[in-house]
Amino acid sequence: MTKAALACLLLAGCASMPPALPAGPSETVSVPAFRETEAVTSVRDAADDPAIWRNPRKPAASLIVATDKQEGLGVYDLSGKRLSNLVAGRVNNVDLRDRVMIGGKPGILVAASDRTVLGDGRLALFSLDPVTAALTELARAPITEMREPYGFCLYRAKSGLFAFVVGKDGAILQARIDTSGATPTATIVRRMKLGTQSEGCVADDRTGILYVDEEDVGIWRFDAAPDGSTTPIKVADDDGQRLFADAEGIAIAAEGKRGGYLVASSQGDSAYAVWRLPDHAYVGRFRIAAAGGVDGTSDTDGIEISTAAFGPGLEDGLMVAQDGDNAPSAQNFKLVRWPDVKRALRLR
Repeated sequence: MTKAALACLLLAGCASMPPALPAGPSETVSVPAFRETEAVTSVRDAADDPAIWRNPRKPAASLIVATDKQEGLGVYDLSGKRLSNLVAGRVNNVDLRDRVMIGGKPGILVAASDRTVLGDGRLALFSLDPVTAALTELARAPITEMREPYGFCLYRAKSGLFAFVVGKDGAILQARIDTSGATPTATIVRRMKLGTQSEGCVADDRTGILYVDEEDVGIWRFDAAPDGSTTPIKVADDDGQRLFADAEGIAIAAEGKRGGYLVASSQGDSAYAVWRLPDHAYVGRFRIAAAGGVDGTSDTDGIEISTAAFGPGLEDGLMVAQDGDNAPSAQNFKLVRWPDVKRALRLR
């Protein structure tokens, strides 16, 4: 490297040059897990993806809904206790939105990709009772174009509620969800495509951007609008330094109207990579470490983050991450205080 090139790399004003990569996994900081959920009931590779519902009246009574992809869905309180368990088939990824009109009344809609019957793709739709923590099945809406729905996330736009369904072959379907009538429906409105196996996705309701993990390639973004462009734009590569294949779960830690952070599970080295929003500048990576009798995470699939207040000790947000190895118990989900992540990465 010439002296001029080296100088350019060192100068912040050299916008044409890519930012320097971190030295590697040794640069990864540690963040303590502070709590964990009860293990899922299936003993094989089963726990997969969580979603968080915040109780606006009593934040400490908020709930976590998570998939056991061999059996169904579990609902947990913030202490990690499982409050209910619903046998619902091979549901893989889950997401939720509250204030959704369900049968004429506002409610909490929980939706998941359903791959119980190969070749018979469906979306599993449920309502969540915030008092009893029970899930009630509403419908299994056919997604006939996709043999095996895999990744899944919801998107709320001014024009309605939408679901993104990601297939193992990289196909992405956008469906309009209608739960106002007696029989909820999912109508395909748009099709997109990535080149290889993909799963994790998250849609930013604030900015109208969809992020999707292509497992061995990296992270892409799309316009989430139903009439938007179907051309993907690369956000990050599986470069073996910031993000190690497989790229799995992905979540948004929202701040303000456009800001916050995009976080992805770097499953290949049991870590998490972080990019700043809205400019997608890389800011660091971390692992979830054992602390206070709670073990850390490894081989994480799904993650979820909320920056809202959840009561004493969780005033500034919560991260939930699947743990692929919770031996000697079955898999479960670990809870992390989001401010601990920001502190470890020296984020403002």
